[in-house]
Amino acid sequence: MKYSIILPCKNEGYTVALCIKKARKILPHSEIIVVDNNSTDNSISIAKNAGAIVISEKIQGYGSALRRGFKEAKGEYVIMCDADDTYDLLELNKFIKFAKNNNSRNFKNSKLKFNNDKFYDIVIGNRFNKSMKKGAMKFTHRYIGNPILSSFMRLLFKTHVTDSHCGFRMIKKTSLDKLKLESDGMELASEMIIKASIQQMRIKEVDITYYPRSGVSKLNSFNDGWKHLKMMLLYSPNYLFLIPGISIFLIGMFISIILLFGPVMILGLKLDIHPAIIGSLMSMMGYQLIMLWLFARIYRSTVLNETDILMDDICKYFTLERSIIGGIFIILLGLIFGTVILISWINSGFGQLLELRKAIFALTLIMIGTQTIYSGFMISILGIKQSR
Repeated sequence: MKYSIILPCKNEGYTVALCIKKARKILPHSEIIVVDNNSTDNSISIAKNAGAIVISEKIQGYGSALRRGFKEAKGEYVIMCDADDTYDLLELNKFIKFAKNNNSRNFKNSKLKFNNDKFYDIVIGNRFNKSMKKGAMKFTHRYIGNPILSSFMRLLFKTHVTDSHCGFRMIKKTSLDKLKLESDGMELASEMIIKASIQQMRIKEVDITYYPRSGVSKLNSFNDGWKHLKMMLLYSPNYLFLIPGISIFLIGMFISIILLFGPVMILGLKLDIHPAIIGSLMSMMGYQLIMLWLFARIYRSTVLNETDILMDDICKYFTLERSIIGGIFIILLGLIFGTVILISWINSGFGQLLELRKAIFALTLIMIGTQTIYSGFMISILGIKQSR
């Protein structure tokens, strides 16, 4: 059996039989699995009568239903599609023409020329073309939500996917098993692309037609949109932590240093103590974000077993001993500033102290040094390899 077609289903009694019929017409010998996700109508009996294998998934959610179907699938290729007939399963040929073994090693002893353009791990439908039917998608989804989220996907993970939320897809079973998908909700669509891009799987998009659905939509625009965005952010620590962290840290240190020895006039505005306090807070905040970036990347490398050459190099250099030494050095710099303030106070006869700028900078260095030491311990904890 080469193909397994997974149809997640919740109250799709009007359309599930039609979807099964269309799939049978294109792939008569395929395995069709309808995953019932707590339907209250007659979807189950209709699907069984139409000849599908029906299994039940009690955990509510689009992702839960699909993952259960993926687990049961026995085909070499797995096709996922909604059971509401918004996707036309008669267009399956657009996907299965790319269903070939994409391992070039299988062609070493063959006269067949290996064509890299025809071998893909995942084939995804693209609804955003002239074939989309009127009323098939809400205005806000078509022109705002989906394009923005898909743009973020392309930016963060360097993919070329135009429609990252399309639910009509085909994936090699071996590739699917490598992804280890975990999402219960709609965000599984994003998780699949994110993990595929991290593992450098090949993705192909094909234009498909998208139709209006006959039943009630189960989408929750804001909630589902946030889940997709959250999924992308959690898998892109560079954009979530590193870039904002470096930016905030450098700006904060710049402000702290230029105000260290006195007020500064910029465009007629006098910058003094209050901007110095803001600069101190920004420096500590930015530094902490950089450390969180390190934690996240090391966690992915050691716990999630994702290949990360950069983190391997950093861990070799950023040892606990070096972080302790570096942290102590930064703390000593802060204490030196503190000593200067103390000497100045003694020389003034323990009178009024006007060294608030230096005090702020000294405390900033002491805090950053302390963060460095304890971050070194945290990185060492995360770097402990789990026993297998």
